[in-house]
Amino acid sequence: MTDNTLHDPRVSTLLDRLFTAAEDDDTEQERVRAETGLDFRRATAQQLADANAAVYMPVSARGGDLLYALVRAVRPTTVVEFGTSYGISTLYLASAVRDNGHGRVVTTELSADKIAAARANLAAAGLDDLVTVLEGDARATLSALDTEVQLVLLDGWKDLCLPVLRLLEPRLPAGALVIADDVDMSDLADYLAYVRDPGNGYHSVTFPVADGMEVSCRL
Repeated sequence: MTDNTLHDPRVSTLLDRLFTAAEDDDTEQERVRAETGLDFRRATAQQLADANAAVYMPVSARGGDLLYALVRAVRPTTVVEFGTSYGISTLYLASAVRDNGHGRVVTTELSADKIAAARANLAAAGLDDLVTVLEGDARATLSALDTEVQLVLLDGWKDLCLPVLRLLEPRLPAGALVIADDVDMSDLADYLAYVRDPGNGYHSVTFPVADGMEVSCRL
């Protein structure tokens, strides 16, 4: 039987627990809005990250399965993730890297609480040796990246997905895949217009998993 780290009880049990916890996200976000009075449309990325430290904001389970399959197919040396949160999507990415037998995941997060939780989750799954967590604003931390990136997951604040992509573009070889989650969110409109415009060097398709994932191949 072919190995699939997603079937390792350490990973599968942890994912089940995290997805269950994430079911309370809507209630938690309502509490945050009520208690902080924060205007989410005007807040900075750091303010949003700090206020939503208890909100999981995960990819869907089917979205995670798609990520796993894409990483297995592309066999990237370097995967970059924008938006670690509690590490749910990171677990899928790192599991695929483990099963490929090579590669690493570089992931970024603003919230100190989420960074601590994600690192603990990756360690519990036995995947922490494959993941580098960059603390701080991805627009700063990823600027020092000095290697080609064959697969990118953009799942942080949606209005920052395009700036992060533009930052990474010099490191994307032909054939690199860029995946953005939640295509139905209005804040992702500029990003979607960009990757769907053939003049910008991508062939892009929407996958109908949960709230939609946009998969764009760098040409």
